[in-house]
Amino acid sequence: MRVAVLGAASVALAAGCGGRGSAPQLRPRTTTAAVRAAHADRCAPGSLHRLGGERIAYAGFASHGAVARERPGGRVLARFGRTNVNDYPTVLGVTGKVVRRDCSPSWYRVELPMRPNGSVGYVRARALRLRPVRTRIEVSLSKRRLVVYRRGRPVLRATVAVGAPGTPTPTGRYYVDQRLIPDDPAGPYGPAAIGISAFSDVLAGWAQGGPVAIHGTDEPWSIGRDVSNGCIRLPNDTLRRVFPLAVAGTPVIISS
Repeated sequence: MRVAVLGAASVALAAGCGGRGSAPQLRPRTTTAAVRAAHADRCAPGSLHRLGGERIAYAGFASHGAVARERPGGRVLARFGRTNVNDYPTVLGVTGKVVRRDCSPSWYRVELPMRPNGSVGYVRARALRLRPVRTRIEVSLSKRRLVVYRRGRPVLRATVAVGAPGTPTPTGRYYVDQRLIPDDPAGPYGPAAIGISAFSDVLAGWAQGGPVAIHGTDEPWSIGRDVSNGCIRLPNDTLRRVFPLAVAGTPVIISS
């Protein structure tokens, strides 16, 4: 009733403001289709939009392989098969999208599991299948502390062993790029290893280029110390709790 009364008053006011004998000038009603068109998504073609935040990240699975370029359509940085050297499905951390006019992605900006640490590139959107990731891992080297977050809230805290002074754990933002089960659960990696997209800064000659992982240990005395070759060690019982949370694509932020 209030809307109807106000509408009538508006028409009367329009008539009173016109010249003598003039008819009120009314605008045509806006149709539903016109409203939808006015609110349709429009983007600047080629613009980069950020993806993810503290509560959610995105993993991009390349089921048919992927080519990473320096920029959209630019120089090739790396080529990835559908699986890596450990026969684990190729996954890239997705942090942004380059969009078309209708805001659909044409390219994804991705984190790359390669040297130098922190490498990023662009992969055609059609090459990746995105999945949301709602976990995050943060590691403080000085505190020897690992924290797992889920939906932005801490759900697990643990003391860890980190790299020795001569073989330090690299700092930076990385992501879980593989999840591996060792042949010997009582061995140096414990019951499981969570591979991340980081590499040792000093052990480039090691197998597979010196990748860094979060794993268990057969040296429980090492927890809380800086003694490893760059990997992050957890007590085996704790690693069993972290492993199911650290799904592929989980961001891993390592600070000094």
